Amino acid sequence: MNRERTLAGGIAIIVLASLLAVVLIPGAIAETDIEDVRASSLQIEDVAIEPGSVSGGTATLAVETRLEHRGGPAENVSVLVRAIHADSGLVETTTRQDVPTIEGEREASVTQNISVERRGDYRIETVVFRDGERIAEGAKEVNGVGTLKPAYAETSVNFHWQDSASEFPPIEYSIADAGDEQTTLNVSSYLTNQGDNPSENVRVVFTARQADSNIVADRVSVPVGEIEAGRTASPSASLSVADDYNYYLDAVLWKDGVVVGSARSAANLDPTERLSVNETNREIDLSVSDFSGDNSPNAATEATTTSNDSGQPGFTALTSVAALLVAGAIARRNTDNDD
Repeated sequence: MNRERTLAGGIAIIVLASLLAVVLIPGAIAETDIEDVRASSLQIEDVAIEPGSVSGGTATLAVETRLEHRGGPAENVSVLVRAIHADSGLVETTTRQDVPTIEGEREASVTQNISVERRGDYRIETVVFRDGERIAEGAKEVNGVGTLKPAYAETSVNFHWQDSASEFPPIEYSIADAGDEQTTLNVSSYLTNQGDNPSENVRVVFTARQADSNIVADRVSVPVGEIEAGRTASPSASLSVADDYNYYLDAVLWKDGVVVGSARSAANLDPTERLSVNETNREIDLSVSDFSGDNSPNAATEATTTSNDSGQPGFTALTSVAALLVAGAIARRNTDNDD
């Protein structure tokens, strides 16, 4: 009985001493953080890709990887991003970034920039490593990288009726003058500034292109200047073309020496044929002399035509017969001289 009392008293003294140590000596018994003993868990929650700077040959893609973290601190973590070309299967570029230690139950964001050629489609792969071991991976497709416009080609100005569903053509024309086998067309278009600020100085080059041969009949450059935000400009020009042909009317929009837009309509001057902008080419009797001249983009041209008595351009069967008769007379004269 005395032994039990002695043992109980000893235990009581030890417990009392421990309590006194906790009170009098802070930190004598270390607190154990549950998070320190739990294994950390990382997984890819989402991958977002946004376009960055774009040049003539390359495009920068900003790849944001969102990591979901659970458990204890995640140390020695890195994220690898690579771009694989969809057609060739070749790795275009690879980048790897170390991630600071992640603590607490939260999401962590890692953004990396990769540069790829501005062509085709890509598969963007994301791989997460911890202590050199792959622990998570994901992939996302990026299509139409070639459609990203470089900064020098960006503009808020565009042809007003460019939608295929529009009832109005993007380029209009009227007959300003007709005679001497030449027709003068008054060609115009509409440019709208769809941005919030005034546009840069722009110009439009109007071209009349013979539909079946693709020969440029005339070309004129028209300065437009600055267009206020939300306003529409209507540049126009006179183009001189040969009669009895159908033409594509092209309008090319320029900004600081760079083509930033284009539009096309059709002009039907041949009464026997009708042309649409989506029509395939067909064979016709074409006189190249109808379209001779200088078609520089800075000035209009006057086409030189060769006509016969019937008013049709080019050489005809009557001209060929006359040439044969002259040749026969010369040959007969030479024969008489020899005799």
